[in-house]
Amino acid sequence: METPESASPATTAIDYRLAFEHAPVGMVLSRNRTMVDCNERLCEMFGAAREMLVGQSFRVLYPSVAEFERIGKRMVPILNASGRYADNRMMRRLGDLHGAFAGETFWCHVTGHALNRDAPHEAGIWTFEDLGSRRTAKAPSTGSGQAQLTPREREVAAQVMQGRTSKEIGKVLGISHRTVELHRARLMRKYAAATTAELVQKLMAG
Repeated sequence: METPESASPATTAIDYRLAFEHAPVGMVLSRNRTMVDCNERLCEMFGAAREMLVGQSFRVLYPSVAEFERIGKRMVPILNASGRYADNRMMRRLGDLHGAFAGETFWCHVTGHALNRDAPHEAGIWTFEDLGSRRTAKAPSTGSGQAQLTPREREVAAQVMQGRTSKEIGKVLGISHRTVELHRARLMRKYAAATTAELVQKLMAG
């Protein structure tokens, strides 16, 4: 008769709820862009208790409603085609728990899987990874204090961090590459960066 110690991994029952709760990345189950369940890491990342997140729209985790709506529209054709989506973006902490500060923004890597490609927002599984280690996503200090990035600058910055060219960014965001260049130039000035590599490094550093 097998003892617990001698049982092979293949015959050992896996507690999937425990795996979900203690995953090293934030995880969310969603329906129509509303959080229906989340794990401990997500609560820590956004500085919120579970009851502050479950039942809420993902909108509360975005720096602005405009970004929530634009990114939601942008991911639909990608999810339609492959069922999967990934990007880097700025997110906003919701509460002051777990050492976080409500309203603080941070760079986050987000990945998702739509359970129904034809209706990608209907139900999904999403993961969130904090890229900034709780460093604020603001431009370096200037004479008048730290300058916040505009919603469009945040979107362009996220694309720059993924190594995309201005033409590629323009295509993703639905704007001209010349407009992208203007935003890149402003980012370079705000972060006092001489090269794109230096800009990326400073964006990651917060």
